Amino acid sequence: MNLADAKAELAALFPQGQPILAAVTGWPLAYTRSPILHNYWCAAYGIDGLYLRLPLAPERFETGVHALQALGFAGLNVTIPHKEAAYSLAGRHTHQARRAGAVNTLVFSPDGTILGDCTDGTGYLDSLDQAGITLPRKTLVLGAGGASRAVCAALLDAGCDLAIANRTRSRAQSLVEALGGGTVLDWQEWPEALASFGLLTNTTSLGMAGQETHDWAATLALASSDLVVSDIVYMPLETPLLAAARARGLKGVDGLGMLINQARPGFAAWFGHEPQVDDTLRARLIETID
Repeated sequence: MNLADAKAELAALFPQGQPILAAVTGWPLAYTRSPILHNYWCAAYGIDGLYLRLPLAPERFETGVHALQALGFAGLNVTIPHKEAAYSLAGRHTHQARRAGAVNTLVFSPDGTILGDCTDGTGYLDSLDQAGITLPRKTLVLGAGGASRAVCAALLDAGCDLAIANRTRSRAQSLVEALGGGTVLDWQEWPEALASFGLLTNTTSLGMAGQETHDWAATLALASSDLVVSDIVYMPLETPLLAAARARGLKGVDGLGMLINQARPGFAAWFGHEPQVDDTLRARLIETID
């Protein structure tokens, strides 16, 4: 199908006028909950908008993005494995995107340019704030992948004394050097050092549905009673890490808050309304996870 045919199909679908269109793209997109979020907000605020789920294979990413821009989409959310490709594609970048070296939000401007933003880090900090957590000074992040970089950059920019532990030490060292701050702990050593930290953040796949886990109970037994434990995983909502934290009597923050809050800047840019987080939205999302 060429661009003209696609525009004709859109016109046929929306004879009263095309709504504001946005979408999430990745490869694959089996676990995304973004359409539930954005379409909930569109309905809540009476916005004539529609947010779609559009998988794009890596070799079709750039062509697909430009086609959606030409079709009149307002922008896209971008998830694995396209975040670095989205950074390269964007002509302008926010400070957060430059710090993360990746983009999860694309905004198509009327002049044809594309703005790349990374909202994962601010979404993470907002999730802690909404959970009533005062950000501790000393923080330990597990993992040095793409999600970790955005979270670590946000923690550093918030003034935290940051340490990173990753099973491949060289990746953690590269991340520290790229961000210009933080220290590295060996993967075998971080449990023994846990007592000195006020926040533990898991950005690895440990505990994600279908992934390997860890003896969190034994590890958290070494922690201070004031430790805050967070996990950016939300499938399952209560990960083995968070279950162990609850059993130990520690404060825990699940990954759903980060998911919701990272979506807010994109929605505001595309649909023109600053969305709020409420219990009804969270409950609706939880229904799709359990």
